[in-house]
Amino acid sequence: MKNTRNTTPLISRKTAFMAALGVGLFALAKAIYNEITKYDLRGKVVLITGGSRGLGLAMARVLADKGARIIICARTEEQLESAEMELLGKGAEVLVIQADVTNQQEVNRMVQKAINRFGQLDVLINNAGMMMVGAEDVMEIEEYKKVMDTNLWSALYAIKAAHPQFIEQGEGRIVNICSIGGKIAVPHMLPYSVSKFAMVGLSEGLGSELKKDNIHVTTVIPNLMRTGSPRNIWVKGDHEAEYEWFKLADSMPFLSQDADSAANAVIGALESGTNEVILTQTGKVIVALQGLMPGGVNSILQMVNRFLPRSGNNHDLRKGWQSETKLLNGWMASLTNEAAVKYNEI
Repeated sequence: MKNTRNTTPLISRKTAFMAALGVGLFALAKAIYNEITKYDLRGKVVLITGGSRGLGLAMARVLADKGARIIICARTEEQLESAEMELLGKGAEVLVIQADVTNQQEVNRMVQKAINRFGQLDVLINNAGMMMVGAEDVMEIEEYKKVMDTNLWSALYAIKAAHPQFIEQGEGRIVNICSIGGKIAVPHMLPYSVSKFAMVGLSEGLGSELKKDNIHVTTVIPNLMRTGSPRNIWVKGDHEAEYEWFKLADSMPFLSQDADSAANAVIGALESGTNEVILTQTGKVIVALQGLMPGGVNSILQMVNRFLPRSGNNHDLRKGWQSETKLLNGWMASLTNEAAVKYNEI
């Protein structure tokens, strides 16, 4: 008996070819459109808070190469001078401002200085921030306030100060450097996560409301980043143990990301007008899992927390560099130690 089974393919080769061709043409058209509409940074005035070191300095380097005029602010005069000399060496036009961004009056003066110097302000990058590591049982209300002041309120102060200038110019761009800690609450970093959750909400809300005024907001979600920043975090509880797990995690390529790649991705998102950019595949997976199974992710983090140090009821607050151990001066933390020199964290 003849086999009468239907062997006709569900999709013909011609249909498959045409579909693939259509996808390719769409991708090409999108790439061309993005290139044509790309925001040209040459001659633009860009203010970066926390721009003297770490990711802020990495972004300033990229902007200098693109011909932007740059304002960097920070608290530490020595680091500002070092960053200024490097950027001037690249041929950039630079203004450095020593300021405490947790003080609204100082932020207002900083923005006005920038406008007085250059006559315009085109881009604000809210990058200033602080991290505090330790168990929740030693985190006081004051710690939460301190982190919120640096990570949230400073950004809002800068946005409010820059907004009238953007309205007057008829356009402006804001980039808010948030964190994967603003999408999931990371154990032993609760004040930080609280502040970054708030910053993500602020950034997304502003993005919705300010677009009508031709002010575009980009929300950036990085992972841990190898800039050498662990030296300058704050630590509570079992200082050495807390600092060890954090710094070692920061040195692991599959948990942390290269700062130069991150800086290029952030500036690329600024140029293309992206609403939100998650900088790593790991971050994208974590955010997707959180959306699909938030209870499951929380259960995983509860297990992770069991392996983190006990606080020992130690409420002293120390800087990371004050909590160094022999282990952290060896090869296991070498990537972070090298990055600290490269990104002006020392």
